[in-house]
Amino acid sequence: MARTNPFEFIQQVRTEVSKVTWPTRRETVITTIMVLLMSVVAALFFLGVDWVLSNIVTFILGFGR
Repeated sequence: MARTNPFEFIQQVRTEVSKVTWPTRRETVITTIMVLLMSVVAALFFLGVDWVLSNIVTFILGFGR
């Protein structure tokens, strides 16, 4: 693999960065809100599943008393 000098490398990086399609502020805000919303939904789901399983295990273990 041939080595490139730092100036050439910076030129290549700038060329590649100019090809990137950057998201708009609106797209970034909407995506952030959706990630936060889905995180809350997932947390509530696992909270519910944990509560149900906890009650089942407590019932089973307390059944012999």
